[in-house]
Amino acid sequence: MALPENFLWGGAIAANQAEGGMLAGNRGLSNIDLLPQGEHRMAIGKGLISNLQRDEKYYYPSEKAIDMYNHYLDDIKLLAEMGLKVFRLSISWTRIFPNGDDSQPNEEGLAFYERIFKELRKYHIEPLVTLAHFDVPVALIKKYGAWRNRKMIDAYTNYARTVFTRYKGLVKYWLTINEINILLHQPFVGGGLIFGEGENVAQLKYQVAHHQLLASALATKIAHEIDSENKVGCMLAGGSHYPYSCQPEDYLEAIHRDNGEYFFIDVQARGYYPNYALKKFERENIQIDITQADKEMLLANTVDFVSFSYYCSRTVSGLDENYASTTGNLFKSIKNPYLKSTQWGWQIDPLGLRSSLNMLYNRYQKPLFIVENGLGAKDEPDEQNYVVDDYRIEYTRQHIQAFKDAVEIDGVELMGYTTWGILDLVSASTGQMSKRYGFIYVDCDDQGRGSLRRVPKKSFYWYQKVIASNGEIL
Repeated sequence: MALPENFLWGGAIAANQAEGGMLAGNRGLSNIDLLPQGEHRMAIGKGLISNLQRDEKYYYPSEKAIDMYNHYLDDIKLLAEMGLKVFRLSISWTRIFPNGDDSQPNEEGLAFYERIFKELRKYHIEPLVTLAHFDVPVALIKKYGAWRNRKMIDAYTNYARTVFTRYKGLVKYWLTINEINILLHQPFVGGGLIFGEGENVAQLKYQVAHHQLLASALATKIAHEIDSENKVGCMLAGGSHYPYSCQPEDYLEAIHRDNGEYFFIDVQARGYYPNYALKKFERENIQIDITQADKEMLLANTVDFVSFSYYCSRTVSGLDENYASTTGNLFKSIKNPYLKSTQWGWQIDPLGLRSSLNMLYNRYQKPLFIVENGLGAKDEPDEQNYVVDDYRIEYTRQHIQAFKDAVEIDGVELMGYTTWGILDLVSASTGQMSKRYGFIYVDCDDQGRGSLRRVPKKSFYWYQKVIASNGEIL
């Protein structure tokens, strides 16, 4: 059998894309709550437009999402029926500390997640919990300028200590910061950053990165102190970079682009800043405020495992003229002629997942965990809201086979696999519901209209068999 018997099969969501209940139970506003659907979404996500209060001209999809806040009991029951071994979700920081750094936590928020974790335990489903999934309290953005201020580290670690303590014995798998490298591409989403005129953007991004890396190391330390059973991972927005051709310039660009994304994980998994990053800082006159104590903290508190998302590979060139045909949304990439694309232009590359697993395992020699992988597609439900999604089954089958080969043939150590959007939810990239990922259909449109009824798709029953056979029946 290719996979270990304790392999963690599961699915994943994020609070801001599924939970809803934006102001329910004394919850405060988070940056992601103010990311609207529509033409300004990308500019706001990049920190180019300030949007720190609700504006009636926008529709904010996270306000309601799929209302898991009020449906979690039925949702978890469906996950149990599917046979999940692990469920990845995030805690909303502002549900625990409405202003991010309140003197006392919000008991309603703490009790809400405790009920969820106990319900998961009832069905023998392990929670895999992300502390910050594109989640910065708006009050702290206004107070400190978000992660540009070192005081954010104290607020984050106090939040982490609070939930580690409250959920000891209920949660043992943790992720510190979701897709931490997204900070470089969408600074408001990843770090709550809004840039002022004339600011040194590169300097600020990497100073913020240092604060997040230090906070992650401190959280890892606290988690281990509170419960020796805790396992803490980092999280990368992953995907291999291919050279566009065998021109040496293209190959070198692929190396540089890999380094640019792996930078964060290099620090979290190895405990120190890599030489290529130090040279970049020197070359670009980026001066990071980093103390000797910071360096010691990073080195002493590396993560237990490395997790990542994988949706597609990316093709890059060292020559600008080769970018005539581009694809994807956040990462600059050339259309690969050997690959098919999704309806949103993301290129489908199962073998790229196997390549990514090999690269990450060879680089870090730590257990890996695929915590996001899935196909965003337009589903066509029948009158009963049942969806025949053979395209999603085929996508997932090919990616499962790829990671099985990485384990069985290449010797990669893989802890588990959580498909993205086990239920349909709001798309992080577009804010749409019509870009569906789930194995469970949720009756809700792009404007939040619908019954919110949950209906298992064909892929639900297929994945059920995959889990029951530990990946032997695909």
